Amino acid sequence: MPFNRTVIRMIAQNNLRSTNNDPVESSESYPITGGTNGTGTSRLFRQFGSLFSSPAPTTDPAGYVEFGSISDPVASSGRTLGTFAGVFCPVALSMFSALVFIRVGFIVGNAGLYVTLLQFIIAYVILLFTVSSVCAISTNGAVEGGVMISRTLGPEFGGSIGTLFFLANVVGCGLAISGCAEGIIQNFGPSDGTGSGSIPDGRWWRFLYCSSLNTLMLIVVLIGAEMFAKTSMMILGVVVICLLSTYVSFLTQGPMDVSIPHENSLVNFTTARYTGLQADTLWSNLHTNYTKDYTSNGNQVNFAVVFGVLFSGVTGIMAGANMSGELKNPSKSIPAGTLSAVLFTFLCYMALSVLIAATTTSTLLQNNFLFLGPINLWPTFVTIGILTATFSTGLSNLIGASRVMEALAKDRVFGPLMSFVVKGTYKNNPIAAVIASWVLVEAILLIGSLNTIAQINSVLFMLAYLATNLACLGIEITGAPNFRPTYKYFTWHTAFIGLLGTAIMMFVINSIYALSSIILCLLLVIALHLFSPASQGAQWGSISQALMFHQVRKYLLMLDSRKDHVKFWRPQMLLLVSSPRSCCPLIHFVNDMKKGGLYVIGHVKVGEFADNDSSNDPTIEEYTQWLSLVDHMKVKAFVELTLSRNVREGIQHLIRISGMGAMKPNTTILGFYDEEQSKDFFEHEDSPYKTSEFDGNGIKLFPYRKSGESKSLGVVDYVRIIDDVLRMRKNLCLCRHFHRLDKQMIARNNHIRYIDVWPVNIFEPKNEDPFDVVSQFMMQLACIINMLPVWKKLELRVFLCESETVSENSAAFERPAEHRLDQRLKLLRISASIHKIPEWNKDIDFAKHRNIIKQFTGNSDSSQLMAEENINRSKLYMQRINQLIRDRSNATAVTFMYLPTPPATPSVDYKEKCHHYLDLLTELTFDLPPTILVHGIDAVTSTTL
Repeated sequence: MPFNRTVIRMIAQNNLRSTNNDPVESSESYPITGGTNGTGTSRLFRQFGSLFSSPAPTTDPAGYVEFGSISDPVASSGRTLGTFAGVFCPVALSMFSALVFIRVGFIVGNAGLYVTLLQFIIAYVILLFTVSSVCAISTNGAVEGGVMISRTLGPEFGGSIGTLFFLANVVGCGLAISGCAEGIIQNFGPSDGTGSGSIPDGRWWRFLYCSSLNTLMLIVVLIGAEMFAKTSMMILGVVVICLLSTYVSFLTQGPMDVSIPHENSLVNFTTARYTGLQADTLWSNLHTNYTKDYTSNGNQVNFAVVFGVLFSGVTGIMAGANMSGELKNPSKSIPAGTLSAVLFTFLCYMALSVLIAATTTSTLLQNNFLFLGPINLWPTFVTIGILTATFSTGLSNLIGASRVMEALAKDRVFGPLMSFVVKGTYKNNPIAAVIASWVLVEAILLIGSLNTIAQINSVLFMLAYLATNLACLGIEITGAPNFRPTYKYFTWHTAFIGLLGTAIMMFVINSIYALSSIILCLLLVIALHLFSPASQGAQWGSISQALMFHQVRKYLLMLDSRKDHVKFWRPQMLLLVSSPRSCCPLIHFVNDMKKGGLYVIGHVKVGEFADNDSSNDPTIEEYTQWLSLVDHMKVKAFVELTLSRNVREGIQHLIRISGMGAMKPNTTILGFYDEEQSKDFFEHEDSPYKTSEFDGNGIKLFPYRKSGESKSLGVVDYVRIIDDVLRMRKNLCLCRHFHRLDKQMIARNNHIRYIDVWPVNIFEPKNEDPFDVVSQFMMQLACIINMLPVWKKLELRVFLCESETVSENSAAFERPAEHRLDQRLKLLRISASIHKIPEWNKDIDFAKHRNIIKQFTGNSDSSQLMAEENINRSKLYMQRINQLIRDRSNATAVTFMYLPTPPATPSVDYKEKCHHYLDLLTELTFDLPPTILVHGIDAVTSTTL
């Protein structure tokens, strides 16, 4: 539906802040945050800044940003071309090209009339369906010059295909110039074996003529595309008159002998027969009769060569789309002008093929490609037709190449590499792009052979057409609601047929050229994905995102959590982060530990939605900041933010809502509640995470608790969060000392050699501990870490700690326990060494301390439990165990330990139990290497596969 102006109202959300209640209870992760302040500066304007290359948006005092539409008179300033001059004439001239007067005889003489007509039908069917896709894109909103493919496919795929389309136009220009030079040589150079003529002939003489023509085209194009559009109407009129003279000559001219060009050294005769209209001639030209091509060193002609030459002459369907920047109404002019030009040229070619087959012997067709001049009633008309058709086609391709190059430069597909194109634009004419295209055309002209250039040209254009059909097919399959072209004859069937046809015929023409073009395209896709600034943003979207959304949604629906099996279990991590500034090593470590599973970084912003001074959710703006954090950290993680009245409630929200369908976190990771000073990894000089990206305008994003600042999250709430996670049936990890983790040091330092696992419940040790669910989950995580490149060089150690349950049989228990553990590790395919702790029973009296420790996690009366003597005794017990572990951790990178269950609720003395529970864990992990306290819920290992 036409519209006069698109108005987008943007409300800037500047300096959006909420109260900072940041209780960074740990130096690395959650605890769990009260909120992260952002700058509040909206990035919406920045993203819209490059959405339209022309005209630039203007802002009125009321805060509206206006973009001119395709029917807006202001936006259309400088757009002066209509359907006939802007689309029909360029397309018709490009599709006549060098083929109409120079190579139709070559095609009929080798392929025969039947195959020729079949090849024209195949070519035009491919073109018709591709035109349908072009029309769908051009009638689906505003069209900017030269950017339809790239902006539909996105920066990676679109940029690479746009580059190949640019190269196709360059090669097409070289093809047209070669045809023009061939016509000049034929008419003004040596015409027979005597070598007489007005101008000399030879390889380098031809290159000189081609270069002169190329320079002349450069001068014309520098004058401006509008000048070419005005002259194209006149040129098309001249070409049509010359073509009509050829039709008249076929119908009226009688038999004659036509000389063979002097450069044809494959035959020993000098003339061939033109018969005029005769049934015998038509009958002899119906079937194929492939010979050698005298213009390309005698190469054998076949179906592929003929079709490559034929298709190269009809590749001009994009000429109108290339002029879209100068069209008054592109969405109307492109479909009407392109389709009418395709029909017109198709009828002309079919009629010309039949007349040639009915009047000219195959000997003449195969040995003189420019026979139309001698047999014409007015030979000068053919000369004029060759020069005008090829020259105009070359101009059209040179303009098209420069416009595509300008579009790639404006969209910063290649970053600053093509900035000279934007700077070199004068009065909307991309001078620098035109000159760069001219230089590349010069390089193409060095190939020399027109038929060889034609095959390269056909393959490149087919790849561009394949991309156009692919773009429309992809959008149609994804069911994007905003894809509503007004062109009614487009369906996914037309796009698919066009896609399939171009893909097949590419390889039919020349499999080597086709494969080389596809490889070049893939290399460009990879390079643009890695290095292109355009691929880092979302200025104009990407079809790959729409396709991925479609496929991911489909497969998520197919993923059924009821069919989960322990054999295929993998960790799905939810890391709760207060401030990423202080927990960068932990974020990276969890990224390693996820083993291809889901990884979600969760954050709770404390506050009330109604209390905020803005009508918008404050987490919306911060979300982009967290995504930038993920990019900076180079981790494969999703981000989930929530706004809640307190941290505990927010964490419950995150555990429930994170993920989608069957892809939901099964393991929650928290930072440890301690008093250690947080470290800012974004500012520390030696930090591999150092960056100033999150420091702007004097405001630091992701603030953390400084020294002396109080915590807003209490001990009881923290322990209750631990209990909540376990009751919600999620595996739990508490991480401490990860600010000490340095992966670079692990990689280069041979002193750090171990990953340690302590599968014993320190609060209630049993001989069965190494074989329960918690210990096996712990060993599974350690094994996953040990499988990664940096960690693979470390040795996995499992410490066997047996309690003395039956004294007289203790010797009998030693060997079976170690043997059972060894067998279990082998069954689980875990490569680890077992280390027994002889001091475990000798130095520590478990019988004396076990009952005391156990009561802290039960519902016992606290009168005796909380006696000072018992508290001190339990802490001493933890200190002795801590010392025992530290003695064996000098070369340890990471330690996995058993996390006992928190105190049961409710109880009268619950608060005291929580404090003592956390104190015991603090004593247990004091001054250890980076430590993970693990508690598993369900079985995660399998002895079979």
